[in-house]
Amino acid sequence: MNGRTLTLSLLVAAALLLLLGIGHARKASTTESNKALSRRFVEEFFNKGNPAIADELVAANYVEHTPFPGQAPGREGLKQGLPIFRTAFPDFRATIEELVAEGHKVVSRSTWHGTHKGTFLGIAPTGKSLTVSGLDMLRIVNGMVMEHWGYEDDMGLMQQLGAMSPPGLPAK
Repeated sequence: MNGRTLTLSLLVAAALLLLLGIGHARKASTTESNKALSRRFVEEFFNKGNPAIADELVAANYVEHTPFPGQAPGREGLKQGLPIFRTAFPDFRATIEELVAEGHKVVSRSTWHGTHKGTFLGIAPTGKSLTVSGLDMLRIVNGMVMEHWGYEDDMGLMQQLGAMSPPGLPAK
C-alpha cells in the first residue's frame, strides 16, 4: 500500500466514523426529545388538565390502543375524555417513575394519585384517596404522539374504590 492509498483509506475510515458518530448523536437527540415530549404530555395534559396541548403534541390521526370506555377515536377522543377523568379525580397527579426510549417508542412506568370526588365509570364519589400504578407506551414520529398503549392496575383501582373485593374475600 503506497502513501496515497493509505491516506485515502484513513480519510474514508475517518469519514465513516464521523458519520456513525453523527448517526448516534442524532439517534440520542431524537430519543431525548421523545422522552421530553412524553414528560411534557403527562405534565401539561394530565397533571395540569390542559386539553389544548394535545393539538400541539398529538397527531390528528392518533390511535389509542387501550381506550377509556366510550372514548371516541383520534386526538379529539383523547381530549374529550380528559374532563371526565379530571372531574372524577380533580387533584389527579401522575408521577413518572421511569422512562425508557428506543427509536420512536417511549415507555413509562408511572404512579398516579387522586381523590375520588366525582362519578367514575358509574361509581358515585367515595372521597377515597387512590394510588394506581401503570405502564404506558407512546409511538412518537416527527415530534407528535401517533399511538398509545396503556396498562394500569384497574383491579387495584376498583378495589380502592370499593367496587370489588380483593381475590379470596366475599364480594361487597
